[in-house]
Amino acid sequence: MERLFTKIANAVAHAAGKPETFIGCCVVIVVWAVSGPFFGFSDTWQLIINTGTTIITFLMVFLIQNTQNRDGAALQAKLDELIRVGEAENRFIGIEHLSESEVEEFRRLCEKAAKAHGEKQKHNARRRGAA
Repeated sequence: MERLFTKIANAVAHAAGKPETFIGCCVVIVVWAVSGPFFGFSDTWQLIINTGTTIITFLMVFLIQNTQNRDGAALQAKLDELIRVGEAENRFIGIEHLSESEVEEFRRLCEKAAKAHGEKQKHNARRRGAA
């Protein structure tokens, strides 16, 4: 069941992002709007577009969330593997499970280390230029 849902979610997400899909939706809206006078702009005429768009939006929220969750988890796994095999500190693996304030502290540490590294590189470049 999970594999089938994943295949459907991927296919719908891929199709939803295409320009042809957007143009098709615009055509549907134009056809609906042009048909208004023929139906006397009735409540039923309005209900058709409202119901259709509500159902599509409701379903798309879950499909997009599923796709985003899988993409985020896959990206995180790749980053964790790079940390594990590289020279980075292993303590960064799994920080996505920490609280927002704990993650913010890691971000501040990384920013501080990057600034220190940049200053060190500037200093070394000045020393090489003076020699």
